[in-house]
Amino acid sequence: MSDREWLWIAGECYLVGFALGTWSLFRRGAGREGGRPSTALVYGIIAAGYLLQLLGLYLRGRAVGGCPLGNTFELFQFTAWSATTFYLVVGVSFRSSILGYFTACLSAVLTLSSLAIPAWDAVRRANLFGGNPWIEFHAALAIFSYGAFALLTLTALMLLLRDHSLKHKHLGGWFSFLPSLIELDQISRRLLGTGTAIMTASLLVGTVYWVSAPETVNLAKLMATLGVWAAYSVTLGLRAKERLISRRFAWVCIAVFALALLALGPVDSSRHALPPPTKAPAAPATPQAREAPLAPALKTTPAKGGTL
Repeated sequence: MSDREWLWIAGECYLVGFALGTWSLFRRGAGREGGRPSTALVYGIIAAGYLLQLLGLYLRGRAVGGCPLGNTFELFQFTAWSATTFYLVVGVSFRSSILGYFTACLSAVLTLSSLAIPAWDAVRRANLFGGNPWIEFHAALAIFSYGAFALLTLTALMLLLRDHSLKHKHLGGWFSFLPSLIELDQISRRLLGTGTAIMTASLLVGTVYWVSAPETVNLAKLMATLGVWAAYSVTLGLRAKERLISRRFAWVCIAVFALALLALGPVDSSRHALPPPTKAPAAPATPQAREAPLAPALKTTPAKGGTL
């Protein structure tokens, strides 16, 4: 099976988890007994999708010779996998089935939508990082932090829903699945701190290479990354000082993540701006070569390290 086939199955697992949670919530909303989603079942389905997605990304990584971050399709897949990674850790700590429900929805949307748009995977870049482990590690950490920020956005949405339910005294039905404001605040602070720390580490790792080869730095990509890091760092500082709390904190987290997704544009365009590889002079054809069938054209393009 190809990497895309494994990723299709992973996306379907996420979709099944989301559908199961939706069915359970409707049963609960209708007042039927036994409608509460099984935390173990939802967790198991998401974990199965996570392992299948990991296998798909591993096969893609072997095919392109590095971390699969070379096009929009791979960025979406890696972000979905990262968000699921954080849920599998956070979900155990807080035993929140509703967080698994939202995570299944997010992962299904990111995974299946990227698979459904062939143009996002039209070009595969081999050796994207030029064999430089520092740049590859930097890029992987940066996108991994997006997984934490994606899960932070989900908890911010849940916080808004819980705040709405308390103000309007809607405590029954599917609102009863929502964690308390205290739990949501704890989850949000941990995810914000973890994501910011990972992105900080990503920038520090990238600096190790950029200092020695400043000519390889793409200014648009660097400014976009620094802007995202600064926005989350300021948000973290204001939350620590309790300048941002409750609804305002939730809305800021959602807005900053929307800007972070827009920042992926300059990152991806910096890859498209790479010059095409120079072709070696064609060797004179031999009789054997004339008789050999033509090999299919590859869709991979090599890239120099440091210009991801």
